[in-house]
Amino acid sequence: MKLQADGRIPNVDLAESVSLSPSACLRRVKALEASGIIAGYRAELDRNRAGLGLTAFIELEVEGHSLETSMRISAALTAIPAVVACYLVSGSADFFVEVAVPDLASYEELLLSKILTIPSVVSARSSFAIRTYLGRGPLPLDHWR
Repeated sequence: MKLQADGRIPNVDLAESVSLSPSACLRRVKALEASGIIAGYRAELDRNRAGLGLTAFIELEVEGHSLETSMRISAALTAIPAVVACYLVSGSADFFVEVAVPDLASYEELLLSKILTIPSVVSARSSFAIRTYLGRGPLPLDHWR
């Protein structure tokens, strides 16, 4: 959890917080990286300060369900820079997409000129974030203990 909260924590401090020697701690972190459990490190940006004041969640319905269709749509969606998360889901929607854009006009342009032009996408329902309480939290890892 400590490393998820602060990916830049010095190894010595991390080792102390988990009661390991620095060398043992570094070996464990390197093993987690090599196994793919730690998928990477990145800077977390403030969307508002970056000029992306509108977060929208879009439920997409598609026609022609198949692996090929799913792969084509997911590739098209993930190629759009405004798409920050994309999930294939069960239920009334087929895809759940999170986008970050400057404003409502930008959202309209994104929806009409990019998302709804993807072949096989037949409808979109959107919800807009009013306030974010938890944008990206650490994964619960209690099942590993």
